[in-house]
Amino acid sequence: MYLCTHFVFMANKRKIINDPVFGFLSLPNELVYDVLQHPYVQRLNRIRQLGLSYLVYPGAMHSRFGHSLGAMHLMQEAISSLRMKGVDITEHEATSAMIAILLHDVGHGPFSHVLEHTLVDGVTHEDISLLMMERINEDLSKVQRDDVQSTMEGKPLDTAISIFKNEYPKHFLHQLISSQLDVDRMDYLCRDSFFTGVQEGRVASERLLKMLDVRNDKLVVQVKGIYSVEKFLVARRLMYWQVYLHKTSVAAEQHLIKILSRAKELARKSQEQGIESQELFCSPALRYFLYQPVSFDMFSPTSEALEQYALLDDTDVLCAIKAWISGSDKVLSLLSQSFINRQLFRGELLTEPLTEEQKEALNKDYAAKLGITEKESEYLWSEHVSTSNTYSEKADSIDILYSDGTIRDISDASEILDLKALTRKPIKRYLFKYRLDPINGTL
Repeated sequence: MYLCTHFVFMANKRKIINDPVFGFLSLPNELVYDVLQHPYVQRLNRIRQLGLSYLVYPGAMHSRFGHSLGAMHLMQEAISSLRMKGVDITEHEATSAMIAILLHDVGHGPFSHVLEHTLVDGVTHEDISLLMMERINEDLSKVQRDDVQSTMEGKPLDTAISIFKNEYPKHFLHQLISSQLDVDRMDYLCRDSFFTGVQEGRVASERLLKMLDVRNDKLVVQVKGIYSVEKFLVARRLMYWQVYLHKTSVAAEQHLIKILSRAKELARKSQEQGIESQELFCSPALRYFLYQPVSFDMFSPTSEALEQYALLDDTDVLCAIKAWISGSDKVLSLLSQSFINRQLFRGELLTEPLTEEQKEALNKDYAAKLGITEKESEYLWSEHVSTSNTYSEKADSIDILYSDGTIRDISDASEILDLKALTRKPIKRYLFKYRLDPINGTL
């Protein structure tokens, strides 16, 4: 069982943390420190923020934990800025908002987004995050004194969950966590830019926060901050295509997905046939998800599925892949060896989807050259579509507040940003293939 309630409470909880992006960060109170110390949150130290992007940008080794801390710091700054403009935010709401942003990514699985739909079918990291927040709330309620955790407004974690779910009456607090101009995006653009060395992603987060205000329970940006908003949107677009959707990063993700998919098939077969000699090496937590189908209805704040998920991190997957190199299955061995040695899938840009004839030809080619079946060959290639838009008209808009009190959407207020360009979703279709030596058909 996961030892959630066995974490240690320390006397000195007013910590100062040295962050490479924003400098010294301070924890506002003891409750935030206790949340930070929870095993579910500490697990984020073992999950890379950018998944497999380190295979393209070697400096991108930073963790989800660092991102959560940075986002919490920006939330503190945002609340301070809004209060200076007369926006009513109580201490209870401030603490709750900081806890909500601190936990907004707590449900991410190994390598962040990469395995979200591979290990667990139909379950998003937002779903898991909410369940983990509820579990953390339960754990802290058992060990915290009532006078520490409760106020006249209730328990901060209850309010944090309400803000996270957009059920709290003050909608603008949810916008600070999840919108088209939230502290989550401000941090990951600054942080990912810093660690990858891609300077195009740097945004003026401090100025953006100083320009925030609230009108009609919605966040607005004062008109003198419009240029910072424009830079923010351009930076986000550039970072998506230069980092997050970089062809080699996506190739590595597809390669890893194929490895896990093959491992799941082998695990299920050995389970059905009762062949212990063919069991795959893996940690108990990874085994839980490989050897049985896991769906969302198996999850609850106190379920075994959630506890096993909370034990999973990047090291489980990498350790298993290293062991699978010497396994008996040829397909899994080839995929694992090439992944560990960074002989990643090769990407080709497609102008149109593959035809059934082209797919059949790919399978036959691999089968002939590697001595495997055509069905097994399907694990050696992937057709994938990458797409992202900079701005969505359907989501919470980024509103610009003018000195006369009028409010205009950024797509209408900006003189340099074209609405069609902002909302268009460019599509890049790729064929990713296992690399064959042209002479002997092997790596």
